[in-house]
Amino acid sequence: MVGTQLNWDQYATAWARLHGGFDPRAAAPVVRAWLRFAYHVGYVLGRLRVGPTPVTVVGVLLCACVPLFAVRPGDGPFLGALFVLLAAVADSVDGAVAVATGRTTRLGYVYDSLADRLGEVAWLVAFWLIGAPGALVAAGGALSWLHEYVRARAISAGMREIGAVTVGERPTRVSVALVGLLLAGLTGLIDPDLAAGTITMATAVWVLLAGFGLGQLLSTVRRALIDAG
Repeated sequence: MVGTQLNWDQYATAWARLHGGFDPRAAAPVVRAWLRFAYHVGYVLGRLRVGPTPVTVVGVLLCACVPLFAVRPGDGPFLGALFVLLAAVADSVDGAVAVATGRTTRLGYVYDSLADRLGEVAWLVAFWLIGAPGALVAAGGALSWLHEYVRARAISAGMREIGAVTVGERPTRVSVALVGLLLAGLTGLIDPDLAAGTITMATAVWVLLAGFGLGQLLSTVRRALIDAG
């Protein structure tokens, strides 16, 4: 029922139903701890009558801060990494609020997906501003977008599960953005010119993982739709 607060076990069951049957209680310790943290924050926000949409908006605004602050001399990449982390927390918490309070909707799912794509564009813009080649940045964005587009179309075509959990999933992109900006900041302290090379390497890793993940997903989708058809 809308507005009813779920306990952790109820939340985990509901979360699994919305994520292709993946039970967070059976996840790896780090993943389980992250999802449980998001649940507790979402539970508190739900008690405070904060809805998931405001949290999603805050997450987008935090992402928009990444390119704005990442280009600051000295501590810019570190600030960019901080905003990526905060945005990742917001991204997890908005879904937790929705599930914990029974406010999950199809429209909310669309908003959340749109917010994720906008956030990733902001991170890649930060990469470009620090010094990554534009073509490499565009390739990373395109491959990540195709990853999500293929999964969405496959589900529309009849694939009942989320398909493969690939190496190019959203958490991977968060990790690459976070670590890439931190390393760019560290190398920039040694020599400002090293930051561009470091962020270029991070972008290349994003592209490689996104491309490989897309291949994994396409293979799984092909098998699933052939079996379903």
